Amino acid sequence: MSDFTKYLKHSLVSKLSIIIGCTVILSISAWAYFNINNIKTQIIKNVISSTEQLSNSIKLGTHYAMMLNSRDDITQIIDNIATQPGIENIRIYNKEGQIKFTNHKAEIDKVVDIKEVACDICHRQDPPPVQIGLDQRMRFFRSEQGHRLLGIVQPICNEPGCAMDCHFHPEHQTILGSLDVVVSLEPTDRQILTIERGIIKFALWTILITAVILFFSILKFVKKPIVKLIDGTRKIAEGNYNEDIDIGNDYEIGLLGIAIKKMGTQIGLNQAELKKQKNEYQALFEMAPCMITVQDKQYRLLRWNRVFSDRFDPEPGSHCYHAYKGLEEKCSDCPVEKTFADGKSHYGEAEGMGKDGEKNHWMFITSPVTDSHGNVVAAMEMSIDITQRRRLEKELQQSEEKYHAIFNNISNPVFVVERETFEIRDCNNKAIEVYGYSKEILLGKVFSEFFIQREKTQLIERMKCDQEINKVQHLVQNGRSIFVDMWVSPSTYLNKVVLLVTINDITRRLETEQLLIHAGKMATLGEMSSGIAHELNQPLSVIKSSSSFCMKKMRKNEQIEKEIFEKLISKIDSNVDRAEKIIYHMRQFARKSEINLVLTNVNTVLKKTFEMFNQQLKIHGIDVVWNKNEDLPKILADPDRLEQVFINLVINAKDAIEEKWEKQGTRQVENQGGDDQIIIITRPTRDKVFIEIHDTGIGIKEETADKLFEPFFTTKEVGKGTGLGLSISYGIIKECSGEIKMEPRESGGTIARISFPVPTDLEKDLTYENPV
Repeated sequence: MSDFTKYLKHSLVSKLSIIIGCTVILSISAWAYFNINNIKTQIIKNVISSTEQLSNSIKLGTHYAMMLNSRDDITQIIDNIATQPGIENIRIYNKEGQIKFTNHKAEIDKVVDIKEVACDICHRQDPPPVQIGLDQRMRFFRSEQGHRLLGIVQPICNEPGCAMDCHFHPEHQTILGSLDVVVSLEPTDRQILTIERGIIKFALWTILITAVILFFSILKFVKKPIVKLIDGTRKIAEGNYNEDIDIGNDYEIGLLGIAIKKMGTQIGLNQAELKKQKNEYQALFEMAPCMITVQDKQYRLLRWNRVFSDRFDPEPGSHCYHAYKGLEEKCSDCPVEKTFADGKSHYGEAEGMGKDGEKNHWMFITSPVTDSHGNVVAAMEMSIDITQRRRLEKELQQSEEKYHAIFNNISNPVFVVERETFEIRDCNNKAIEVYGYSKEILLGKVFSEFFIQREKTQLIERMKCDQEINKVQHLVQNGRSIFVDMWVSPSTYLNKVVLLVTINDITRRLETEQLLIHAGKMATLGEMSSGIAHELNQPLSVIKSSSSFCMKKMRKNEQIEKEIFEKLISKIDSNVDRAEKIIYHMRQFARKSEINLVLTNVNTVLKKTFEMFNQQLKIHGIDVVWNKNEDLPKILADPDRLEQVFINLVINAKDAIEEKWEKQGTRQVENQGGDDQIIIITRPTRDKVFIEIHDTGIGIKEETADKLFEPFFTTKEVGKGTGLGLSISYGIIKECSGEIKMEPRESGGTIARISFPVPTDLEKDLTYENPV
């Protein structure tokens, strides 16, 4: 291939010239072609239009002569018109194709082929159509001299005037003949040829001038700048990154030259940065805290870093298996071999002897090193020393075994519970002992199965947020139930967040507390005995008086008036009911009961409490002052135990007032009233209910206020108090989530302040209405 051919094939200038030149040639040629066709079409249309008008003029001119059947006039009209330039023939045919009139006398009465003169357009149908389009009536053909001719046929229709008596054409005959006008297209073709040549010359000159302009423009504005760009980029490729490329303008190629110059500068900076990074990576390779080696397909060490050298002391050309493990042949499960086989990374753990003679453990990963064609030519192996971790894992295993032994020997049951599902994941030996199930059964249970049904939802919610839950009833094996305290704390178990639940079995403690509470009730009953005697004495006195009156009348055989008798019987009946109510109340108070928290009205319990003390307090001259809020919200409490609390506080208040009398040497006269009072106040807030019991007794000292709730602590004289009343009351109030404290009263006496929380909607759903 010659240099010129190569230049044309590969040069940008030649490609641009060819592409642009071909585009211009095709564009101008298309323009010339369509322009010529358009002009030719328009000229032919004009010739056809003028010929059609001439044909119509001849038809109109001969119409009158035909109506009069004046053949000479028709011949004269045709001859006159045929003298005009360009008209070749004017013929009138009858319907059989016989020439009846013509400008050539020799053709008269000559019969022609009707297809030749397009007469069959009308004669295809019978009768022939009256209206036929111009496209069907005209024809192009050539004369004997070779130039083109245009012929247009006009049908001659039968009119009403032609069918009258003076003519012989029947009325049903629609077409009588046709008028054929033939004109020469030779002048028209010469005109078209002249226009075609002019357009073609103009197109050729336009192409030539455009090609010359494009050629020199490309040379000046494309080739020269490109040559400068090539020269500048070549110098940049040779390492002269600051080469100045001046194209001489600020547009497109000029901006490209500036961009290439900037690119060269940036390449220079990048090369410097790459060199710097290469040095850094080399330093990182050497200083990396892990062991790095590069091996060939024969497992020979090609390169290694300092850490590997310090650990194994390799020799140049030594094999990896000898350097790592001191073996004489490759490992049976060699990761480097796998990397060469599949071109993928492989990882694992291994152990070997270091140069210090101690066993080392390491984790490794291999990676293929490929050439530019993607072929694996070497393998890089990175290893991390895990010797210390292995030692720590061993120590951790020993520690886990130690703490597992501690876990199993804790004196309280301990459960590991899933945070979301509450499935039991682990438990200690004490849990097996207390709950009575084997470990396999416990590990298959959900912890919430231990809860009784009505408390399950509430306890699950509390376990998710509370750290301590007291006095929970658990169902254990064989349908038994125990009471426990639970401590719940979040922890992790096998990389999962769990709940660590520690259990304290308080069943025996609660039984003891029940006995202690019952003993407290009995002690309270003992202290109440004198008051109960007073309460019973009044109805018994009424019964005795009424019955004695009746007996006296009966012995004297005297009749008792009906109204008096009914009144006496009514008094006896009502006082029997009163005595029965007092006895029933005492029996209910004295019986043993388990704690049962229900929605309770505090005012109702207070009223029930003072029913047993009204008479006794009146006898001692102590007034009870009520300041109750009738719209108190209900609280969660055990009404029977709450009554025991209020009884203890009322007895303490009465005893404090009596002690004040003894200390002052005075005593209120029975039923006289005075300054000795017990004041009851109840009031609500948004989320609590408060009860205050004030007395005007001897009062307490501030230093003893905190000790009043300790078991067996009393401020009364020996033999007058057990020291259990306030201690038991404190426990009962705590069971109801309440608070109690004793304070000295500013004007003398003591204030017992009690508060209970108003239950939430959830707690309301889990309780029933108290019948008190």
